[in-house]
Amino acid sequence: MAKLNDIVAYLDRQLKISKIPDYPGALNGLQLHGGESICNITSAVDAVLPVIRQAVKSKTDLLIVHHGMFWGGTQRIQGALYEKLKLAMAANMAIYSCHIPLDVHPRFGNNILLAKAIGLGKPTPFLDWQGIPIGLRFEVDMQRRTLLKKIEKAVSGPVHLAPGATSRVKHIGVITGGAGAQIESAAASGIDTFITGEGPHHTYTLAEELGVNLIYAGHYATETFGVQALAGHLAQKYGVKHAFIDHPTGL
Repeated sequence: MAKLNDIVAYLDRQLKISKIPDYPGALNGLQLHGGESICNITSAVDAVLPVIRQAVKSKTDLLIVHHGMFWGGTQRIQGALYEKLKLAMAANMAIYSCHIPLDVHPRFGNNILLAKAIGLGKPTPFLDWQGIPIGLRFEVDMQRRTLLKKIEKAVSGPVHLAPGATSRVKHIGVITGGAGAQIESAAASGIDTFITGEGPHHTYTLAEELGVNLIYAGHYATETFGVQALAGHLAQKYGVKHAFIDHPTGL
């Protein structure tokens, strides 16, 4: 059994919650206080109603998510948001969210863990966003088809390619999630291949025009790594149980 306040303080320090920038509605950190004693930790990508229901059903004390509940900023407590809060509070379940701080973390981050799952090593910082490097860059020498197979294995599913560059890959940029709109900045950095989750329709043809292989491996699929690794680490550190709720969107 562990104490919620101890875990939250540890997470805040590890993830540098107060220092890493994010979108205004992210609200990183503890979003909902629950009971003080933690025996069961559950991780998930999204704090959506089906996930909350399953977490409550499994008697979760602390739910750790990548996408939290309050992206819209100030909002009325009604509908699905009301239901989520009602269920979680009735179960005395705490909810902790970590978005960009988790993406960029050097150990538990989605970027580094996806790269490792693909077999990429020796990363360097890639693509400045609000004063921090938001991704990782890798120097390789492999066939594009080989890279695609490695990515498909890592995310356990098909990926979508805009074949803008040659079939020989040498300079890879990785940013998990929905970073497709960053294709122009990525191309300007000198990479020939950009791996992310998803992006707008026009980025396909833009990648062709910019001469970059743009690989969409799924927003959800590329962001399952961090929450599982982080929660698994907490389970080992504090001697508690951990489970992952897989609720894929297919996007």
